Order: sequence, then C-alpha cells, then structure tokens
Amino acid sequence: MAGETQDQSIGPLPQFYFSVDIGDQQNLTFQEVSGLDAETQVIEYRADDSKQFSTAKMPGIRKVGNVTLKKGVFVQDEKFWDWYSQIEMNTIKQVPVVIRLLDEKGNASMVWTLLNAWPTKITGVDLKSDGNEAAVETLEIAHEGMTIKTG
Repeated sequence: MAGETQDQSIGPLPQFYFSVDIGDQQNLTFQEVSGLDAETQVIEYRADDSKQFSTAKMPGIRKVGNVTLKKGVFVQDEKFWDWYSQIEMNTIKQVPVVIRLLDEKGNASMVWTLLNAWPTKITGVDLKSDGNEAAVETLEIAHEGMTIKTG
C-alpha cells in the first residue's frame, strides 16, 4: 500500500540465480526462463432483472501460458531432443518441472511447479558465420497448471 515503510534490509530478489528440475533431471542449467504466467478469462453477462445498462463480470476458466527455457548447446547433450521425439511415437512422458528462484545463499525464495509438463517446441541454434555468441537452443513447455510457493 502507498505510504507504508518497507524493511530496507529486504530488497527485491535478483532474477539471475535460479535452478530448474525437469522430472528426474535436477539442477539443470538454463540461461533464461520466461512465461511463468496465468490468467483468468472474464465472463460478461447481464442479469435479466438488472436495472443497470451494463454487464457484470465474473471469473471464468483459468489458463496458463507455455514456459520457455533457453540454454547453451553442449556436445552430445540430446536429452531435450530425446524427450521431444517421444511425441512422434505418442509416448510423451508428462513430468513435473520445478523452477526455483534462489537467494544469495542458494536457498529457494520462490518455487514454481509446472504440472504434467511436456515439450511442445524446440528451436535449434541460429548459425551465423560472423557471429561470436554461444550456441543457444530454446525449449517450449506446455503444462496443465502451476503452483507457486514462497520461502
């Protein structure tokens, strides 16, 4: 609330110290995680006996977006391609994905858990003969819900 005093010893958490677990694979290294969002559709209606010439709004179905993970490419690291290729055989394994935002001591300050996650898209590296960046691939994950815990 505006005008409240805040404890100056506690500041916003930095966003660069995090860890990711995908199923049984723990502490995976990623360059970036994005798409940790949820939204609720709005249902608008007008009751028959309403004297107001406007609609009432109520919450509808909740949706979660896909989460995007970016990481550097390493020699003989094909775990994500192997997971993604299971879609073709209709044997895709849906697993929990746990994303932890860590404090300076490495303790989890916030934890996002994606339920029944599976890879929906992999984007390979952009190759440029005049570039000097590290090779980065992108993994997009669909999921069926998200829980958030703090502390």
